[in-house]
Amino acid sequence: MQWAGLYNRGMNNAVPNVDLHCHSTVSDGVLSPADVAQRACANGVDVWALTDHDEVGGLAQAGATARELGMRFITGTEVSVTWAGQTVHIVGLGFDAADAALVAGLHKTRGGRAERARRMGERLADMGMPGAYEGALPFAGNPELVSRTHFARYLVQAGYCPDVQTVFNKYLGDDCPGHVPMQWASLADAVGWIVGAGGRAVIAHPGRYKYSALQFDALFDEFLQLGGVGIEVTTGSHTPDEARHYAQVARRYGFLASRGSDFHSPRESRADLGALPPLPDDLKPVWHDWF
Repeated sequence: MQWAGLYNRGMNNAVPNVDLHCHSTVSDGVLSPADVAQRACANGVDVWALTDHDEVGGLAQAGATARELGMRFITGTEVSVTWAGQTVHIVGLGFDAADAALVAGLHKTRGGRAERARRMGERLADMGMPGAYEGALPFAGNPELVSRTHFARYLVQAGYCPDVQTVFNKYLGDDCPGHVPMQWASLADAVGWIVGAGGRAVIAHPGRYKYSALQFDALFDEFLQLGGVGIEVTTGSHTPDEARHYAQVARRYGFLASRGSDFHSPRESRADLGALPPLPDDLKPVWHDWF
């Protein structure tokens, strides 16, 4: 069971409705930064961060719109990291978006996506789906960030699969024949860029990673040693059971807890902006001293 449909408006008026994970057309979302801000506001969000993949190009538009609408805006990004042979996402929050090291690091991280996309197109063509690379390009608002999600949207439009999730299950998931692995940033680099720019580093949707208990322990220990401070607990990428588990993890490690829908699209996302349940009362939120 997912969160979608459980809550219409998020938290009550006594507690701010905070959503610190979502995407726009600057990475793999379908709405512009301004339109994501509008949707967040309409859904009752009080404190909002746009966290496009390896990119800060949408933050100026997002921040200006959020402020016009009366929302508190937090700078954000979601950095792609390779750790123990898997991709892990680290959300950065509240940083200086003009920091030179952060901007250069994100540019380098997303630099390999174009070649990867061409190789994915070749693999899909070999499986009887020609033209997937060219078909994916119009779905990508940012040509530097052609992703598996853009390929998936094209394959649905072309009639190869009924929905995006089926594309990932059959062709583009981590263990599927169309997937082309990438060597992303190191964990040390990602956390270093975020912390160096004055921000807070958070492990995104830990329930999505296929690590053993020992590997998770090593990941969490290294992350804390590098200066990371939080994990996402309540997120559209977690089931309610996963949210309860990672609340326990946050207690055990002393992590700050974050909350974010991981919204990409009104039709594709498991949770809408601002529609998640609140964090457990005993967890210290990543925004605890921002207000």
